This record gives sequence, C-alpha cells and structure tokens, in this order.
Amino acid sequence: MFTVGKISIDKALLLAPMEDVTDIGFRKLCKELGADVVYTEFVNSDGLIRSNKKTEKKLEITKEESPVGIQIYGQDIPAMVESAKIAESKNPDIIDINAGCWVKKVSNRGAGAGLLKNPDNMARMVESIVKAVNKPVTVKTRLGWDSSSIVILKVAKMMEDAGAQALTIHCRTKVQGHEGEADWTWIPKIKEVVKIPVALNGGIFTAEDAVRAFEETNADAIMIARGAIYHPWIFRETKILLSGEKYLPVSPDERIYTALKHLKYEISIKDEPRFAIIPFRKYYSGYLKGLANSSKIRQELMKLLDYQSIENLLLNYLKELNK
Repeated sequence: MFTVGKISIDKALLLAPMEDVTDIGFRKLCKELGADVVYTEFVNSDGLIRSNKKTEKKLEITKEESPVGIQIYGQDIPAMVESAKIAESKNPDIIDINAGCWVKKVSNRGAGAGLLKNPDNMARMVESIVKAVNKPVTVKTRLGWDSSSIVILKVAKMMEDAGAQALTIHCRTKVQGHEGEADWTWIPKIKEVVKIPVALNGGIFTAEDAVRAFEETNADAIMIARGAIYHPWIFRETKILLSGEKYLPVSPDERIYTALKHLKYEISIKDEPRFAIIPFRKYYSGYLKGLANSSKIRQELMKLLDYQSIENLLLNYLKELNK
C-alpha cells in the first residue's frame, strides 16, 4: 500500500518527474488515463531561491491533478530547505527530493544521484527538510553511484530514520543512467529493511512490465517514466490487467484525438502556441506508433507551427486510415 500523508492507494501507479515532459499538460493527460499520483518536473533549488521565473513556473500545479508531488533538487542544505518551503506554499500533496538524477551537470555538482556519494549529508538534508515543512517528504534515488558502491540498503534505512515517508528506487546505478537492465531484485531487499512504502522505477515500458514488477517485487507502487512518454495509456492498461481483464489495443481514432487533446493542453499553458508546438514534436512517434505511413506524417508535422494545420493534417490522415 502506497500510504503517504493523506494518500493511501493499493498498487499505486505514479508518473515520474521528467525534465521538459511532466508539465501541467502532460500530468493532466496522464491523470485522465489512470495515473494515481503525478509529479512536476524536477525543480532547481538554486533557481527557486533566486526567484528565477522559469524555475518558479515549474511549481505551478492545479487542483484536478491531486494527488500531485513537487520534486526539488540541489546540493546545498539551506537552499533545499528554503526551496521546500517555497514548494509547500503551492500546496502539493508531496514534496519529493531528487537523489537520483544521473545527468553530469546535476550529479557531478553533488545534487541528484551525487547525494549518494555522501549518505550522511543526504540524511541531514532530508531531516532538515522534514523539520522545515508540514507536507510529507519522500525521496527518489538509485541503487548507488556505480556497481562497486551499491549503498541502497543503508541509504533506505537512513532516509526512513530521517523522516522520509516513502522511497522511490530507480533500480539502476548513477553510472548506468538509462542503460542496461534495471535490477528489480533490490526492491524486496529494501522492503525488508524499511517499513515505509517503496516504489519501483526503471524498466517499465508496458502494462505487462508493470504487472510483472508488482508480482515479482511486491513493490507498493510503480513509477513510470519513459514508458508514459511513448504510451500514456500504460496507466489505464496496467489497471485493466491488475483487475484480471484484458485491454484492447489503442485505436487509431483514440491515438489521433488524444494527441490533439494533449497538444491543446500544452498550448493552453504556454505564452505562445509555438512554445508548445515545437517541443510537442517529441510525442508524435509514440502517438502514431504502428499506424500506416506514419513516418511520412511525422515528417510533415515537423514543419507545422500552428494548431489548425496540425489538426487538419491529423484528421485527414485519420480519414485515410479509416477508409
């Protein structure tokens, strides 16, 4: 059971915090498709305390997203404490600490997965944040820095003792990044040393993956990242499988109309349509996957800069598919 603060969900499905992906538009869509808890993009504590407008914008959440978590990252404890207080003022359900980002510009500065190099400091950071805010504090981390320094059993217990109410474990090391197989075998071992909920992250690309992860590890929750980018229906499909039923393939109609709905959500939260339309291009391969002549349509979509042209192209494409 994923029990954090007022949240209590059996076999919870979580949308992972992802840079340049999990904004309000994508979170809203995934909520509609079955995600139980969604998270913001990870928010830079240094940018928050400097009142950087772009950073502050990442804190924006809406009531319909709840339960929603704001994830923060940084290496300086006072800055992280102050940013946690700022995040709390937005009234999220969870404040999550990023101790798992493997990107060099983050981890090599001692933030993200860089915190794993100094577990004592990591524990002090979590304890300081827990004492400073009233919202539940959780931690997302990795197995260790590399294969020779897997410290997750020690770190998990330290995080629990510091006051973290749940842990999400990306079942790879920092050095692995997204490469290689995620080692789910660590989840049962972690659950033996802590009493707080443990969520599994890493290697979940299909509903079948998610169900297998629950069955093999007894994780309290599954956090889905890239699998949701390419196929946001993964949440709905997982719930159908967990109920003992079988899901139907996503129809071409639903693929096209979901893509257009998602794009509208993105346009509604951006200052100008093009600020939504250009970044949205990364989603087309997922939405159009398996459809006839989709590569040609994607090439045409890359040239378009207004919503109406995109809608016209996709709806005409759908008519051709349905002939």
